[in-house]
Order: sequence, then structure tokens, then C-alpha cells
Amino acid sequence: MELSLLAIILLGIVEGLTEFLPVSSTGHLILAGEIMAVPHGTETFDIVIQLGAILAVVVLYRQRFAEVLAGLARRDPGAILFTRNVLLGFLPAAAVGAVAYKMIKTILMTPIVVAIALILGGIAILVIERIVKQPTCDSVETMRLRTTLGIGVIQCLAMIPGVSRSGATIMGALVLGVERRTAAEFSFFLAIPTMLGATSLALWKARDDLGDAQASAIAIGFVVSFVVALVVIKWFLRIVTTHGFAPFAWYRIIAGSTALTWLLLR
Repeated sequence: MELSLLAIILLGIVEGLTEFLPVSSTGHLILAGEIMAVPHGTETFDIVIQLGAILAVVVLYRQRFAEVLAGLARRDPGAILFTRNVLLGFLPAAAVGAVAYKMIKTILMTPIVVAIALILGGIAILVIERIVKQPTCDSVETMRLRTTLGIGVIQCLAMIPGVSRSGATIMGALVLGVERRTAAEFSFFLAIPTMLGATSLALWKARDDLGDAQASAIAIGFVVSFVVALVVIKWFLRIVTTHGFAPFAWYRIIAGSTALTWLLLR
């Protein structure tokens, strides 16, 4: 893998911008790589820089995580339920990923699949926005087991590039009766064990191939995605609470249609 400094910075920006929006960071990295003619073999880079965006969640919600840790030490019921729900929501993706990720990567990691998934996902968001019922859950701690596991199962759809992990989990949460802001925040929290697992696995598999140049590229991309994600998360929550998810749905449809047209005509 050889990336120019400009490509590294641009990919870091793309990751930071899209990781927590329901638009698919992996899909955008694939399309951005195609547009910039990035050489193949950047999968490890793409996965690990996502951890930079995840670190932004840890920083922004550090007070809440500190309270949860303190609550666990006191055996506080709320802290236990919070931790239980995040871990249970993570388990389905961990199980499916361990069995099927290699096959999914081989078959579906293509720009055409990304473009189609962006369009279909945008349509799905518009439909869900219309049919979603009055929420019955307004906090991570009060989510039922079946709700948590249901969101975790739906998250598995995000293994298809272009679907969006945050989009799948947020829309799944809305359908299952979770309030909008809580759905978005649970998606943030669920990203932490999910991406820690994916990053650890990617680094372990690439341990013999990571030279100084690759490590430097990953470090720069990591920092860029972290800084950009810090800004995006706060902005995203404001948009969600005032305008809902429709703006992101229309973006997906337009971006996916444009990418599909370009891919077919080039």
C-alpha cells in the first residue's frame, strides 16, 4: 500500500465525516479510493482509521463512560444495564463477522455494490421515517433485551458495503421504538466494541505486512478522522433532533445515483 499524503488526509476526512452519519463510511472510502485511483491493498488502512473516529465518541462522552465505570464498581443497576445492552448489541455482528466476513469481503466489496446500497438505503430511511411509531424507550439503560438484540442483528446488514453501520443501527432502533437521539447515541456506543474488534483483527492479520510507511499513513489518517469526527458528532445530533434523517436519505440517493452513473459510463 502506497498512499500520497494528500490521499491519506482526504481519506481521513471522508472517514471522520461519514463514520457516524447514516451514509456508510466504508462505502464512501471505497468510492473515494476509486475516484482517486488509490491502489488496492488499503483495507487495513480503511479499517484502522475508523478507530480514530471511534475515539472521538470516547472523548465526547467521557463523562458518561466515567459514570458507567464508577457505577459498575458500585453495582449500580443503570450502569449494569447500559453495559449489558452495548455488549449484547455487539454480539450478533461479532458472531456473523467471524464466520462470514471474508466471504462478504470477497463478493461484495465493489464500487457498484456500494452505489446500489446507497440508493436502496436512502429509500429505506425515507420509508422508515414515515412508518416509525411513537417511541417507547428514551435511554440506553431502559432498552429491553429483545430491542438490544434486534438492533444487533440489524447491524449485521452493515457488513454489506454501502449499507452503513450507523444507518442500520439507528433505523433499526427507531423501528423497535427507540427515541431518535437515544438511537443515535446507542449507535455511537455500539461502534466502540464493534470497531475495536474489527481493528484488532485487521491489525493482527496484517502484522507481518505493516512497514514504517504503512504505519505512518495509518497514524495520520487516524488523527485526521478523529479531529473531523469530533465536529461531525455534535452537528449530527443537532440535525437529527430538528430535521430527522430524511436529509441523509436524499443525500444517499443522489450520491448513489451519481456514483452508479459514473461507474457504468466511465
